[in-house]
Amino acid sequence: MWKNAPSHICRGGDLRGIAFCCPPVKPCPLLKALKILKLSPEEYVRIKEEFAKKTKLGLGENTCFGSLVWCCKITKPCPLRDYELRRNNISPEEYMMLKKLLAEEILKNSPLIKEAIELFVKKGIPRDIAEKCLLETGDIKKAYEKAKTIV
Repeated sequence: MWKNAPSHICRGGDLRGIAFCCPPVKPCPLLKALKILKLSPEEYVRIKEEFAKKTKLGLGENTCFGSLVWCCKITKPCPLRDYELRRNNISPEEYMMLKKLLAEEILKNSPLIKEAIELFVKKGIPRDIAEKCLLETGDIKKAYEKAKTIV
């Protein structure tokens, strides 16, 4: 299970919560998160759809948007998602681990995170530690503080 999984973006979660967002079809906090990450809505959709093709998150034709990649956090009740998880023999633990990997994929493709890694490196933080801390926290300030304790 994803031990420090964030809340949904619309509930004030950190940038990793973008893994639980649906497509950008209406004005919502997702658009602000995409702007912060320096990702266009089209890039966001492309990253999620590519990830879906490679994983079980591409399953779930009976969900709101036709794929588990667009579904919310397991703690939010959703009969459509839960039906598809059971139908496709995906445990809640596996679902959340896939969502964690999805969040990491989105963040790794974000210009903001790439810029933050370079900034951390300039400040003496090794690249691998910088990336690890950014992906684990979804927050630049928290990631930098965490990285400083490791180095």
